[in-house]
Amino acid sequence: MNYQLRLAPRAADDLQRLFEFLAQHDFTAAERAREAIAKAFEFLQTFPFACRKATPEHPFLREMVIEFGQAGYVALFEIEDSSTITILAVRHQREGDFY
Repeated sequence: MNYQLRLAPRAADDLQRLFEFLAQHDFTAAERAREAIAKAFEFLQTFPFACRKATPEHPFLREMVIEFGQAGYVALFEIEDSSTITILAVRHQREGDFY
Protein backbone atom coordinates (compact mmCIF):
# COMPACT_ATOMS: atom_id res chain seq x y z
CA MET A 1 0.00 0.00 0.00
CA ASN A 2 1.31 3.44 -0.87
CA TYR A 3 0.72 6.39 1.37
CA GLN A 4 0.03 9.87 0.07
CA LEU A 5 2.93 12.14 0.98
CA ARG A 6 2.32 15.74 2.05
CA LEU A 7 4.88 18.42 2.87
CA ALA A 8 4.21 20.78 5.75
CA PRO A 9 5.16 24.39 4.91
CA ARG A 10 8.14 24.16 7.28
CA ALA A 11 9.41 21.04 5.49
CA ALA A 12 9.10 22.73 2.10
CA ASP A 13 11.08 25.68 3.48
CA ASP A 14 13.69 23.29 4.91
CA LEU A 15 14.15 21.56 1.56
CA GLN A 16 14.61 24.90 -0.21
CA ARG A 17 17.08 26.11 2.44
CA LEU A 18 19.12 22.91 2.27
CA PHE A 19 19.24 23.00 -1.53
CA GLU A 20 20.27 26.66 -1.64
CA PHE A 21 23.00 26.14 0.94
CA LEU A 22 24.57 23.24 -0.92
CA ALA A 23 24.06 24.86 -4.35
CA GLN A 24 26.18 27.83 -3.25
CA HIS A 25 29.12 25.46 -2.91
CA ASP A 26 28.35 22.75 -5.48
CA PHE A 27 25.26 22.89 -7.67
CA THR A 28 25.71 19.34 -8.97
CA ALA A 29 25.89 17.99 -5.42
CA ALA A 30 22.75 19.96 -4.53
CA GLU A 31 20.89 18.30 -7.39
CA ARG A 32 22.16 14.86 -6.32
CA ALA A 33 21.02 15.59 -2.76
CA ARG A 34 17.58 16.56 -4.05
CA GLU A 35 17.40 13.25 -5.95
CA ALA A 36 18.50 11.27 -2.87
CA ILE A 37 15.79 12.91 -0.79
CA ALA A 38 13.13 12.28 -3.46
CA LYS A 39 14.16 8.62 -3.68
CA ALA A 40 13.98 8.31 0.12
CA PHE A 41 10.49 9.84 0.09
CA GLU A 42 9.42 7.20 -2.45
CA PHE A 43 10.59 4.49 -0.04
CA LEU A 44 8.74 6.26 2.78
CA GLN A 45 5.47 6.12 0.86
CA THR A 46 5.63 2.33 0.94
CA PHE A 47 7.44 1.55 4.20
CA PRO A 48 6.88 4.33 6.77
CA PHE A 49 6.98 1.93 9.72
CA ALA A 50 10.52 0.88 8.77
CA CYS A 51 11.74 4.24 10.07
CA ARG A 52 12.69 4.86 13.69
CA LYS A 53 10.31 6.38 16.22
CA ALA A 54 11.13 9.98 17.05
CA THR A 55 9.88 9.54 20.63
CA PRO A 56 8.56 6.50 22.49
CA GLU A 57 5.41 8.43 23.48
CA HIS A 58 4.35 9.09 19.87
CA PRO A 59 4.58 5.89 17.77
CA PHE A 60 3.35 7.66 14.62
CA LEU A 61 5.96 10.44 14.82
CA ARG A 62 9.06 9.07 13.09
CA GLU A 63 12.41 10.01 11.62
CA MET A 64 13.94 8.81 8.39
CA VAL A 65 17.70 8.97 7.91
CA ILE A 66 18.57 9.86 4.32
CA GLU A 67 22.12 8.95 3.38
CA PHE A 68 24.05 11.44 1.29
CA GLY A 69 27.78 11.94 1.29
CA GLN A 70 29.49 11.71 4.65
CA ALA A 71 26.49 12.85 6.66
CA GLY A 72 23.08 13.10 4.99
CA TYR A 73 19.69 14.32 6.12
CA VAL A 74 16.94 13.46 8.57
CA ALA A 75 13.23 13.86 7.77
CA LEU A 76 10.74 14.13 10.61
CA PHE A 77 7.32 12.85 9.62
CA GLU A 78 3.99 11.79 11.04
CA ILE A 79 1.83 8.92 9.89
CA GLU A 80 -1.50 10.74 9.93
CA ASP A 81 -3.79 7.83 9.10
CA SER A 82 -3.87 4.68 6.98
CA SER A 83 -3.26 6.65 3.78
CA THR A 84 -1.40 9.89 4.60
CA ILE A 85 2.10 10.80 5.75
CA THR A 86 3.10 14.39 6.46
CA ILE A 87 6.75 15.43 6.29
CA LEU A 88 7.05 17.94 9.13
CA ALA A 89 10.69 19.02 8.82
CA VAL A 90 13.97 18.11 7.16
CA ARG A 91 17.44 18.89 8.47
CA HIS A 92 21.04 18.07 7.71
CA GLN A 93 22.45 15.51 10.14
CA ARG A 94 25.04 18.03 11.35
CA GLU A 95 22.37 20.58 12.27
CA GLY A 96 20.74 20.78 15.67
CA ASP A 97 17.83 18.53 16.52
CA PHE A 98 14.20 19.24 15.55
CA TYR A 99 13.10 19.91 19.09
